[in-house]
Amino acid sequence: MTRAVAEIKPPARPSRRPIEPGTRMWDETGLVSFSLTAGTAFLLQTMEPTISTVVDEHSTFRTDPLGRAARSIASVMMWVYGGDEAIAEADRLREMHRHLNSVDAHGVRHTALSTKPWAWVLHTGTYAFCEGAKYFARQPLSYAEKEAYYQETVQLMRNFRVAEKEIPATYADFVVYFEDVVAHDLKATAVTQDFLRLSAQLPAPPQLPRAFRPLWTAVTAPIGKMQYLATVGSTPEVARRKLGIEWTATDERKLRALGWAVARGVPMLPERLRYFPIAYEARRLERDKQRLRKLIDLRPM
Repeated sequence: MTRAVAEIKPPARPSRRPIEPGTRMWDETGLVSFSLTAGTAFLLQTMEPTISTVVDEHSTFRTDPLGRAARSIASVMMWVYGGDEAIAEADRLREMHRHLNSVDAHGVRHTALSTKPWAWVLHTGTYAFCEGAKYFARQPLSYAEKEAYYQETVQLMRNFRVAEKEIPATYADFVVYFEDVVAHDLKATAVTQDFLRLSAQLPAPPQLPRAFRPLWTAVTAPIGKMQYLATVGSTPEVARRKLGIEWTATDERKLRALGWAVARGVPMLPERLRYFPIAYEARRLERDKQRLRKLIDLRPM
């Protein structure tokens, strides 16, 4: 007598799908104020040893910081507003990083697609968004709002094929995970110091004639100070101590004043100026689609 054997199927791979309109990520990632919190995410990435080593060898952030920033922001806009092309953008970045391997000064080999560093890039974005809301939103996110946003980022991480073992189940689990990495894994690196220096004073584009460079310095100095303040102020205190950065009560008051102005000024801008171009066009297209859907549903039958 034989016994039927149930077919053993491998676990299904988590689904990959675009970020949907109406989510907090859709509504807020494309705001121009995103650039103020993006610096914190990159700073925390450059403190992770593998990311620091790979960035040190392969990134253009020293030679073309403005170009690198523009490309990075455009890529993030694609993650959220690219529709079906968002998945293709994630795959493009994975392929681009597949061969970005480096050896540090101690002879240790680092691979860009190692599971923990690859996940850390996206985890820093979650932290920067939630922490940035404390300063640059009308009011900080509630715990429930952080949980809801975190679940949106879980989908984003799956779109990037982040290993499931590196994706905490809840926001509370994420906080434990994040704080452990900050406390035990992050280091003060030369890459981080260079990034902070470039944040404080934006270097002139290489193609700018030498005669105009003093004007560039004068015009961009306030922007650099603002970006540095936002970046350092949103960085965890543990990480600041590792970098030897003192954060004073005066610094905190300046950042809160900046945040107050941004939180009230940005919503007053026309939508075309309030959002980065890809985000603006995606949102406009979504409204057009909704209007068309309404007309179709109400058509005479």
